[in-house]
Amino acid sequence: MRTFGKWLGRILLVLVLAAVAVGLWKREEITRLLAVNSLFAPDKIVSNFSHMNAAFLTVPVSRGNGPTAPLAYGPDAPLPAGVSDWVTARDVTALVVLKDGKIVHESYYKGTAAEDKRISWSVAKSYLSALIGVLLDEGDIRSIDDPVTQYAPALSGGAYDGATIRNVLNMASGVTFDEDYLDPKSDINRMGRVLALGGRMDDFATALQETFAKPGTDWQYVSIDTHVLSMVVRGATKRSIADLLGEKIIVPMGLEYAPYYVTDGVGTAFVLGGLNMTTRDYARMGQMFLQNGYYNGKQIIPQDWVAASTVPSAPTGKGETGYGFQWWIPEDAPAGEFMARGVYGQYVYINRNKGVVIATNAADRKFREQGVFNRNVAIFRAISNNL
Repeated sequence: MRTFGKWLGRILLVLVLAAVAVGLWKREEITRLLAVNSLFAPDKIVSNFSHMNAAFLTVPVSRGNGPTAPLAYGPDAPLPAGVSDWVTARDVTALVVLKDGKIVHESYYKGTAAEDKRISWSVAKSYLSALIGVLLDEGDIRSIDDPVTQYAPALSGGAYDGATIRNVLNMASGVTFDEDYLDPKSDINRMGRVLALGGRMDDFATALQETFAKPGTDWQYVSIDTHVLSMVVRGATKRSIADLLGEKIIVPMGLEYAPYYVTDGVGTAFVLGGLNMTTRDYARMGQMFLQNGYYNGKQIIPQDWVAASTVPSAPTGKGETGYGFQWWIPEDAPAGEFMARGVYGQYVYINRNKGVVIATNAADRKFREQGVFNRNVAIFRAISNNL
């Protein structure tokens, strides 16, 4: 009996040591998984959104060694009635307003600072669209009517087989993908766990098999579509998104601070929502698009691509917000009003007629409630009309 007890004790010791070893070996993966599970917790969300690099794998995007593009300050503009209440209700953390290229309002909330590199969420999609416009102009991508499998053959035989680049830019791929952030079993949350555990986003995309419509016929917001666009870009150029975005867009823009992307386990940029930069630098992107792709003394994005990507070309239904090539256009928008938009209250709003750009970051856990988007647009318009 004593011998059996010693044997059992040794077995338990080995199991404990093995568990400790596995814990140490997988410590980073476990840390990232825990970070995903608490990413939107009320007591952590604000800090998390300004420090994504503390929990996730990342890759820098070069800003180069050139000077920062001037972003002058104009006279302070009083904000219209209702903005203060809106800031509180929507848990806004940063608000930068440009009028005719000058900062006329800048404010930060909830203990955040101007230097914080804030998570873009789906605002990042508009940056990838801009990069595609550049590569199309340079000939790396022949046509957006080419099938995605021409540049990303790993997608052949899966849900994306038959979809064109245009279809995917329009979020009209017809691919089945559950984007319910509140359901832990949804596709978007399964994808988040792949990211946290160091998996491969490409494998996640190629494994999708189900479709709900023929490509180009129905609009449905499918975030994995944007990752497929990154597979197209990488296949066409044999280069990483971080390198390309830095060289083609960020360096010419002359940002204040170098951005970074959250990445998967093999260093592939999380293009559908993982770009991080300061709010002032997000505003610079808006100003560039207000100026038809021209910024810092250069035509950075082709003018015809800016025009094509920021008008409602997707097959959205009646009463739905318009969608272009990874840009949003309100249903009642006048010409020249469009925006990049991310979950939890991230926006880059452009109103070309008014000469206004508004960049805002937030930690709005109620962003999906009915009427929130329309209220946000109403606030942006009120600010624009007040200048």
